[in-house]
Amino acid sequence: MRLRRWPAGLAAAVLVAGAAFWMLSAPRPLTATALPSHAADPANGERMFWAGGCASCHLAPDAKASDRLLLAGGRPLVTPFGTFYPPNISPDPGTGIGRWSSLDFVNAMKRGLAPDGTHLYPAFPYASYQRMTVPDLLDLKAFLDTLPAVNQANRPNELAFPLTIRRGLGLWKFVFLDGQEFTLDPAKSDEVNRGAYLVEGPGHCNECHTPRLLAGLGGFDPSRHLGGAPNPGGRGRAANLTPGKNGIAERSASDLLDALEMGTDFSRSMSEVQQNLEHLPESDLRAIVAYLKQLAPVDGPPKKGGSD
Repeated sequence: MRLRRWPAGLAAAVLVAGAAFWMLSAPRPLTATALPSHAADPANGERMFWAGGCASCHLAPDAKASDRLLLAGGRPLVTPFGTFYPPNISPDPGTGIGRWSSLDFVNAMKRGLAPDGTHLYPAFPYASYQRMTVPDLLDLKAFLDTLPAVNQANRPNELAFPLTIRRGLGLWKFVFLDGQEFTLDPAKSDEVNRGAYLVEGPGHCNECHTPRLLAGLGGFDPSRHLGGAPNPGGRGRAANLTPGKNGIAERSASDLLDALEMGTDFSRSMSEVQQNLEHLPESDLRAIVAYLKQLAPVDGPPKKGGSD
């Protein structure tokens, strides 16, 4: 009798586990009530565009420097988990995001969801973009809508099973995506708060410069915030951005500002970042420096060739 009950008990356990997985991994989109009444400002949207470095990922692989606003996608992002191909985010209605509503766009940026509710891979840094305010995201969408439409189909990612099961990303989000916007710290200056917003939100600096939990599969390790991490592309390390050992403690604020403005002492990948940041007003760059200089110090390993 006990032997007969065992398969039934196992089947019941499987059903319960499956139901729990389905519920916990379900998409949780924002609704239209989350969108404020807002007159979109494309000029501020352009500022967010450069702060977020959108062109660096969404250019075509063979794009020239003069093509930085042709966001056809397809430039490969090679990671230890597989190769991701950023999509076309031009306003083309067929292959880009021309048919996306403002709510579709906000849900992609804050919840990591496609318009049909499909989970997006966190190679798209929505874990950082969720910190952005909705008005800034609406402004960004307004700016993207002004760019040239490029008709180019998206290339499928190259991932191994089980990473191809997107529904499983819902569990990752359940654990690591908190849905919280950036909040001002009343104990900090306006300049430091502005820098914090740019670094933690649109700039998504954590994505490369903060180590991840669970052997790189989890969320950011708060104990080593911006303290340097293995390069997501698999080669070298992203630099320690804190005033800790082997970080920016020995660099003056003016030196760091020069680096952001001119790209001095940057690796190839950080030079790409600097090409975006140079479009920001100096006040934003000064704010970024002010924020980084007051971070809690994290001691990093000795610098080696290939660091960013």
